[in-house]
Amino acid sequence: MADTVQEILDVPREFLKDGIQFINKCQKPDRREFMKISQAVGTGFLIMGAVGYLVKLIHIPLNQVLVGGA
Repeated sequence: MADTVQEILDVPREFLKDGIQFINKCQKPDRREFMKISQAVGTGFLIMGAVGYLVKLIHIPLNQVLVGGA
């Protein structure tokens, strides 16, 4: 019984230990790396926005034809 409780308590300890090691190993990105990531994210936003706009642009007239302006 005591072994089972000890095993259950070891899981959070291991998780916390691994998390602390991960945080200590991490480092902040430099300016160049940050700009590169920001540009990639911005490009992704623009592409997804354009795709959404095009889908909506096609969907509205198609819906009007199918539903009949209800």
